[in-house]
Amino acid sequence: MVPFGGWEMPLSYPAGTLAEHRACRESAVVFDVSHLGTVRVTGPDAFAVLQRAFTNDLGRVEPGRAQYTHLLDPDDASVVDDIIVWWCDPETFDVMPNASNTDRVTRAIAEVAMESDGVLVDAGDVTSERAILAIQGPHARALLRSVDAEIASVGRFDVRQLSWKGITVTVAGTGYTGEDGVEIAVPSAHASELWNAILEAGVIPAGLGARDTLRLEAGLPLHGHELGEGITSLQAGLGWAVRFEKGPFRGAEALAAERDRGVTRRLVGLVTPGRRPPREGSAVLRDGVVVGEVTSGNYSPQLGHGIALAFVPPETAIGDEFVLDVRGTDLEARVVKTPFVS
Repeated sequence: MVPFGGWEMPLSYPAGTLAEHRACRESAVVFDVSHLGTVRVTGPDAFAVLQRAFTNDLGRVEPGRAQYTHLLDPDDASVVDDIIVWWCDPETFDVMPNASNTDRVTRAIAEVAMESDGVLVDAGDVTSERAILAIQGPHARALLRSVDAEIASVGRFDVRQLSWKGITVTVAGTGYTGEDGVEIAVPSAHASELWNAILEAGVIPAGLGARDTLRLEAGLPLHGHELGEGITSLQAGLGWAVRFEKGPFRGAEALAAERDRGVTRRLVGLVTPGRRPPREGSAVLRDGVVVGEVTSGNYSPQLGHGIALAFVPPETAIGDEFVLDVRGTDLEARVVKTPFVS
């Protein structure tokens, strides 16, 4: 068990991180991701408030769908948090921040609501009321059918409220591994019962170690690494989650100014030879000059060599070569398209 965002979380279970990683790629695993926050936003003006708070356009989806989006700092457009919004019904949204950002996201939504006189909206932190179990892998749905066929049938980025053994659960076709699967929000009192039922179906438990190597292989950003203070959506290559045309939103002016002048760095994928992994914080060099920094790096169990995400000059192209300074030792690196494993 390790501390993570104010929680104690399992780094791995007895199978070990490598076995858990491979099980997710080849069969199915279940993660306890209850450390993710849930801010429940309700009311007739909930849609309008979230449109002004976040970067993406909820008008492109509808009730019963989920959407990836960003909350920006209004001054410099840094990504305060990247978020999944579960649109549960016309006036109910479950906003899912990262572990340590729930309070910041709740405050930001409240601030946006206060700026709009007369809106009818309520935003409350309900994180302690539920647990979230993420079942991921190519066989996730097949194994889940013995637990509940309706849960197993929830499509990618769909959101449905269902009954499991008389217990109301919210299920979304979302995840953080690059694999198919679902995430289930279940009342805390019934989390152990559902967890045990999932294990009995043949799904193995997996911890934070496998979750990180899986998301890195999938080229997915981690807040505090590829997103956070001083990092914008455009620098991270996530401009597709920004919809300027929808109207004003928090941080839009600062981000539009960066868009117009051009970014000074951008996030790319790097591969390195052999088993020695690149590491977070490693300098990226070209001709002996530091031009960037690794934000996440590790050994890829699927590929059998090192992979990394790094910020580099914006003109960098696929196939470009760099040298990484990994704790005083040079490591060759080449730019590739992400995801590393699809």
